[in-house]
Amino acid sequence: MFAIRHEIPSDVASREALLDRCFAGDRFRKTSERLREGRLPAEGLSLVVDHDGAVAATVRLWHVAAGPGRPALLLGPIAVDPALQGLGIGSKLMRETLERARDLGHGAVLLVGDAPYYARFGFAAATVADLWLPGPWEPGRFQGLELVPGALAGAAGLVSPTGARRPLPAFRDLLRQAEPGTARAA
Repeated sequence: MFAIRHEIPSDVASREALLDRCFAGDRFRKTSERLREGRLPAEGLSLVVDHDGAVAATVRLWHVAAGPGRPALLLGPIAVDPALQGLGIGSKLMRETLERARDLGHGAVLLVGDAPYYARFGFAAATVADLWLPGPWEPGRFQGLELVPGALAGAAGLVSPTGARRPLPAFRDLLRQAEPGTARAA
């Protein structure tokens, strides 16, 4: 049985393993990662597909600015277990994610990905023609979707991260981990 649900802390290791299987080491070199690193995902928009107690698919959305003062979300990464691809899980997860983002009052979603795949959900490169990313990207792969009509009208400039920062560990805790004979947290 497949069920879409909010990601929970115990999903993290499985999610990371799934992303490693789907994207290998390349995922940390992507320009989109510059917009995610050190940030928390948007509240209520980290989802997984649970398949009999295991993470079969994952997606997260992140707060960004689509140019100065223009709030948007950045989608990604989205991944489906390679053994389960072709069953429509990714499409179902994508539709659910966009619906939840719309229901939460978000106006637009940006992503970098395969244009023919994402066109079926309404994404288009023309929507982000006057925006640029903080690193290299293939222009045809950078796309946007307005969840609210006009949300990206006139959007121009650099896409930048705006989400809450991920809390850093306390310095004293880092020192304790480095002390000889001290057990290190996994």
